[in-house]
Amino acid sequence: MRNKRNSLIHLIYFSRVVLTADPAGRVRQVNDIARQAQKKNEFSVITSFLILEQNHFLQVLEGERMSVQDTFARISNDPRHRDVHIIEWREITKREFVTSFTTATRTPANEGLFQKANLSPMLQRGTPKAAAVYALARALQADTLAKQGIDHLFV
Repeated sequence: MRNKRNSLIHLIYFSRVVLTADPAGRVRQVNDIARQAQKKNEFSVITSFLILEQNHFLQVLEGERMSVQDTFARISNDPRHRDVHIIEWREITKREFVTSFTTATRTPANEGLFQKANLSPMLQRGTPKAAAVYALARALQADTLAKQGIDHLFV
């Protein structure tokens, strides 16, 4: 049996985005977040999926309990996030996400997946459901992998 300190967990949170309104500047800022997070997550052996929806970040983090706690503490103190809220924290038996850091935003190509998740009303009320965030992240990952010709993962 695994030690509780080292058990594998996933954490889902959402926060309000504190980024520039300028579209080009916003892309640069998100790319900077991705570059920094990927390095830190690789070092901490964390897998994650970040969704940028409207003016919110929604993210699933997976990894050993202490690594996820440390990563979430860093995120909570990051000035690019405001009103950070955990919506789910639980032990898992295996990882569902394959990379240290993946990000997705709504595009015409994935509009149907975002519409199916129906997160907009939940975000406006400040009550996104973990199941909806998790399902959207999994669907976006599957869509991305399918476009790369990968149809099955052994995670």
